[in-house]
Amino acid sequence: MEISAQQVLEQSLEPLQHWYSLEPQELLQASGSLELVFAWPREADDPRELSEIPELRLWSLRADALCPWLPLLLERSSGQLARHVAMLLPHHFSRSEGIRFAQDSLELWMTHRLFLLDHWSRGYGLNCRGNLEQMAAVLGYELDSSFWREDT
Repeated sequence: MEISAQQVLEQSLEPLQHWYSLEPQELLQASGSLELVFAWPREADDPRELSEIPELRLWSLRADALCPWLPLLLERSSGQLARHVAMLLPHHFSRSEGIRFAQDSLELWMTHRLFLLDHWSRGYGLNCRGNLEQMAAVLGYELDSSFWREDT
C-alpha cells in the first residue's frame, strides 16, 4: 500500500481506511500481509534511513496511535514491522547488524503492545497470542514462558 507524500504531510490515514472497516477476526487473519510504501521524494545523496525522516516518523506515530493493531498486520520477513517500530522507538543502524533498538524502549513498547492487543483480541473472543509471540520474536524480543497469565 502506497502512502503519498501529500498523505504524509497531511498525516492522513486514508490509506488504512480499508483496514478500519474489517472485523477483528478479519484483521487477525490478515496478520503479516500489509506492506507500507512511502512515496517520499528524496535526493539521491540523502543518506538517511526512512526512520530518520521526521515527517515519516510523525505519520507512523499517528498511525500507530490510532491503529494499535497495525504492527500485527505488517509484513515481517522483509522488514516492514522492524521499520515501523524504528519509526516509533530510539534506535541506531549498523550495516553489519541492521536496526538495533534501545533495549529499554523496545521492552516498554513491546510489553505495552502485547498487553493491549491481547486484551483487544480477547474482548472479541479471539486469541492472537501466537501472532503476538511471532511479532515479538521478529523484533528480537524474547517472551518468558510465564509472560501470559492463564487467567487473563
